[in-house]
Amino acid sequence: MRDFRLYAITGEQFHPGRDIIEVMEEAILGGVDIIQLRDKTSEKPELLRKAKELRELTLKHGVTFIVNDHIDIAMEVDADGIHLGQEDLPLAEARKIVGGKIIGISTHAIGEALLAERQGADYIGVGPVYRTATKADVVDPVTVSYVREVARTIKIPFVAIGGIKLRNVDEVIEAGATRICAVSEIVGSTDVKGTCEAFLSKLNKTR
Repeated sequence: MRDFRLYAITGEQFHPGRDIIEVMEEAILGGVDIIQLRDKTSEKPELLRKAKELRELTLKHGVTFIVNDHIDIAMEVDADGIHLGQEDLPLAEARKIVGGKIIGISTHAIGEALLAERQGADYIGVGPVYRTATKADVVDPVTVSYVREVARTIKIPFVAIGGIKLRNVDEVIEAGATRICAVSEIVGSTDVKGTCEAFLSKLNKTR
């Protein structure tokens, strides 16, 4: 997969009254490399509509498009990949379905990270670093100590996620993260493009 620095996940609850495509395009224009569609509430037809529109948007801008959980939707719209949690379909089974597409795996402990790397994940999510209300089923924060552990141990790309804001991202970067994912801080911003640019300014200092 192409390397990346800034990863944005959809979260329509954080921008009521604003269209998902408008918000995500602003994020892309601000420098986001990957867009993930994560929608835990929509019915399949609505989810498919959003996925098709986001696939069109990401192709237009040359940005990687990932679908969370729904492998059938990802395959239907020819997304670049899927992202799975620890309770989802095992990586090996998912690989049989998606072939060479990107597979990302959420991890919350070093054993999970090592297993995902060994089984052929293309990247892992590391988090939640801080407490977050983005998801209802979120686990307890792993803190920056887990980011440090992964940075020392794991060879595949990893992205730090969970409660990351402009005010605390420096601590995450100092722990060894070179890739950041944010939800509410980006899509809930009154200046989505500017917020993304601010994240990248901090990330680019690590180069």
